[in-house]
Amino acid sequence: MVDANPGARTEDDDRFGFSESRLTGALRKLVPQSLARRSVAVRVRTDKHRYRPGESVDIDIEFRNRFPVPVVVATPSRRLWGWTVDGRLEASDEPRYVPDSPGAFRFRARERKRVRRTWDGRVERVDDRVRETLSPGTYEIRAFVATTERRPCDVTTIEITRF
Repeated sequence: MVDANPGARTEDDDRFGFSESRLTGALRKLVPQSLARRSVAVRVRTDKHRYRPGESVDIDIEFRNRFPVPVVVATPSRRLWGWTVDGRLEASDEPRYVPDSPGAFRFRARERKRVRRTWDGRVERVDDRVRETLSPGTYEIRAFVATTERRPCDVTTIEITRF
């Protein structure tokens, strides 16, 4: 999602010679971050609502630019988005190393970005390096854009049952 070679010609270049990165760079200066953050809608869904302990969960995440113009949402690190289970990033309490250099989550006008993750239904405890099966109960799955202020996000819940 970050330009590896910003000077290279890409399929985003239009017939007039303006690249998407140049256009979004200009728009980044014109569209305030508070507005850019509000333009992005997040949706998270799972393949079903009830699961058995240790059963895999398919998580579908969609990020959508609701505006008719391209937007760029600045993030304080290279992490542009993420998902959590009851507040544990990617179902783990392990600290994640992400370079401190800022990132940019770029969207074309009305663009949708979809991601699918399969979570094994367990949480990782760093203290004892154990992947623990969740006990029966209700758990929150949250997807978010990794901003520091007014983080765009969505939440769904799943239920772990013994059936």
